Amino acid sequence: MSTNTLSKEAETRLMNFFNNTIDPKEMAKSIRQANYILALGVMREHETLQNEKANLENSFYWLNQLAEILNPYLDEE
Repeated sequence: MSTNTLSKEAETRLMNFFNNTIDPKEMAKSIRQANYILALGVMREHETLQNEKANLENSFYWLNQLAEILNPYLDEE
């Protein structure tokens, strides 16, 4: 996996967004809901779509990772 660093401007904009615009728990909840709906919709529409299966899995994984960063729900016991 490659590691990319964000520019200072990007870091500042992200910090401002998450500190001033939206509650991290609500954002994580929204990401999880959207991720579920999108994945379910794609699977229902294209049940045999094998070309995009890896892409869909990666997208689902990374959106869930983002949600976990915002609100570590799955790590709680």
